[in-house]
Amino acid sequence: MQPRTQTLPSQGEDTARLARAIAQVENLILGKPRQVRLAVACLLARGHLLIEDLPGMGKTTLAQGLAHVLGLTFRRVQFTSDLLPADVVGVSIYQPDSHEFRFHPGPLFTQLLLADELNRATPKTQSALLEAMEEHRVTSDGVTHPLPEPFFVIATQNPRHQIGTYPLPESQLDRFLMRIDMGYPDRAAERELLRGQDRRALLEGMGPVLDSVSLHALQQRVAAMHAADALLDYVQELTAATRRSPKFLHGLSPRAGLALLAAARAWALL
Repeated sequence: MQPRTQTLPSQGEDTARLARAIAQVENLILGKPRQVRLAVACLLARGHLLIEDLPGMGKTTLAQGLAHVLGLTFRRVQFTSDLLPADVVGVSIYQPDSHEFRFHPGPLFTQLLLADELNRATPKTQSALLEAMEEHRVTSDGVTHPLPEPFFVIATQNPRHQIGTYPLPESQLDRFLMRIDMGYPDRAAERELLRGQDRRALLEGMGPVLDSVSLHALQQRVAAMHAADALLDYVQELTAATRRSPKFLHGLSPRAGLALLAAARAWALL
């Protein structure tokens, strides 16, 4: 008997499945196709997404919808003023039977993490995400623990004028590739939302269109995509303009230029 061989999807199949996944999320988040595509582009570019808007705009639904259709494990953390770093990262607990400490992973160990109302947590808890978002790993008691791949953080924050918020420092904001807002839906989208099926029911009926393997292959395609010299010239001129202009307190860093180019490659794939 001949052993079975597993047929991996081709690049064209992955792209078609990605388009179907985006269409499903757009059907869930009505009237926001650009925000949905930006979120997917951010994931394909291996970045993280920050959404700033009022409660009830669909931020959580967007994150849950992406996790469903992309076949990613999903965890949600509600950030509050009394949340501790160990509540997010995890903690080492002493095991009497083995006389050693065993690390118990926190909700950070997932593929898509929704950090809800991030700016309601103290700066110490906010900084617990820094190493994870940049290095895709965390260190506890001198031991490094890798995070699942892909690892994508969607953080939401309330407008700064609301009571009980802590502004995100520059070092934290620098870990996000994109910062978007959802905004109110237009009249037609809101009427369809009022008339249509409950969003939670739609979420429960959404199955995975992609998986981690296909998503990783798409991320590799984005990273390998050719960028013409004219595009590189534009990125350099853009970053240089921010460093010369008196309108900016600080100019864009080289990392910002790399991030912009990665986002452009992902957008080109879409």
